[in-house]
Amino acid sequence: MTEKITVQPLPGYKEVKPFVYAGFFPVSNEDYNDLKEAIEKLSLSDSALQFEPENSPVLGYGVRIGFLGLLHMDIIRERLEREYNLDLIVTNPSTDYQVSLTNGEELDIKSASELPDPAQIKEIREPWIDGEIVVPQDYIGAVIQLIVSKRGRQKNLSYIDERALISFAAPLANLLTDFYDQLKSITSGYGSFNYELADYQVEDLVRVDFYVAGEMVDSLSVMCHRSESQHLGREIVKKLKEVVPRQS
Repeated sequence: MTEKITVQPLPGYKEVKPFVYAGFFPVSNEDYNDLKEAIEKLSLSDSALQFEPENSPVLGYGVRIGFLGLLHMDIIRERLEREYNLDLIVTNPSTDYQVSLTNGEELDIKSASELPDPAQIKEIREPWIDGEIVVPQDYIGAVIQLIVSKRGRQKNLSYIDERALISFAAPLANLLTDFYDQLKSITSGYGSFNYELADYQVEDLVRVDFYVAGEMVDSLSVMCHRSESQHLGREIVKKLKEVVPRQS
């Protein structure tokens, strides 16, 4: 008999864990199987790609996909559209949240629709990042204002020749949609940004739900800080009014 050998992972090895999630829906429901098959093929060469079926009363059948970041998501979306000729609707990206319940149970949720009854929740933790932005010194004030508007905190400010290096911490969820575009806009394209995940912090988070024709649409639900809920809700409703036909 041969002795059973236990294989140990190399020091420093960590299992790849997605932290950005988005729903991918074909414009035509007839293309759902093509979308599913395309993602399955892509996952064969991309072990970080995780996905599961998702069904929306408004958007139909789709797939919820986990990514390693926004760049990873953009690459997969581009490949699906270019290589597989798919017309897609992609929901706003979100991140995962750690939820502690009053009965001691711990949950890791990947979408707002998974959040349990608020009466059962003890606390919610969201991921924060440590980020660095390099910009010409003339843009320091505008960049710091942008960071603060995303609930971020400046940690350090140093100088490299004519440029400034701004170190900061911020909740990942607030950087997922338009942060990079806003940074490019206020720095005339000269700002560069990189980040890494830091830890999960307890925050006063709530779920914002949206109803279409009197029916709640799970895929539109979002998590946000309580202080941002009304503003975010109004902004999303404005967008929905532009794309959802008036109900008779």
